[in-house]
Parts: sequence; structure tokens; C-alpha cells
Amino acid sequence: MTVVLDSSGVTMLALSRARLEVLRRRGEWPPIVPAVVLTEALTGDHRRDFHENRLLRMCIVRPTGEELARAAARLRSAVGGPRVPSAVDAIVAAVADEAGGATILTSDPRDMRALARHTISTVRIGTG
Repeated sequence: MTVVLDSSGVTMLALSRARLEVLRRRGEWPPIVPAVVLTEALTGDHRRDFHENRLLRMCIVRPTGEELARAAARLRSAVGGPRVPSAVDAIVAAVADEAGGATILTSDPRDMRALARHTISTVRIGTG
């Protein structure tokens, strides 16, 4: 199955070679990272971002075009209620849906589960 990373997923994998190896053994490599996630995961200082940048060189960084942004907007609107997930989380969920189903690696399962309930494909949520 495909793995999609949100910003906390990037940080988790960047700091844990053991987790990387598990994904590789299961054939879930390389993960997909929506480009917008880099905004949350990085600081812009190459010294502080060393581990994340090393990981990202091994990932598929997926640009966010209009079609994907519109799919994310539909997911975000479908959640509704007083606590609407962030646009970045919605894009992560839309990428997982577009992949035909995926596991999202996150430390914020609440918002991701809310979004995943509205995807067409099966989107699972994995935590650290």
C-alpha cells in the first residue's frame, strides 16, 4: 500500500531509521509527500532541516495543482462542524485518495480520520 506523509510523518521518519526500514520491508517505499507539507515540516534553514531534507530526497514530492486543491476543498467542506481540518491536512488526504487508497502517517489522527471518512478510496491512518 502507498504511504502519504503529513508534516509530523516527515519528522517521524526523518528521525527514525527503524521506521524507514519497516516501510521498505513492507514494500511501502517511497512515500508520497504533498509539496505543501514542506511548508509545515521545514524551517528554511538547511542546518536545522538536515534530517528532513535527507528523507525528502528519497520521497516522491507531489505538487499541488488545481484539481488536487479542489478535491481537498471538497473533503474539507464535507467534514463541516465547528472544527474544520487544515487545508494542508485536506491536501494530504486528497493525495491519499487520489493514489487509490493509502496509509497516512501522522501524529494528528483526529483530523485525518475525519477527512478519510469522506474519501472515495480506502484511506487508513497510521500513527507513530
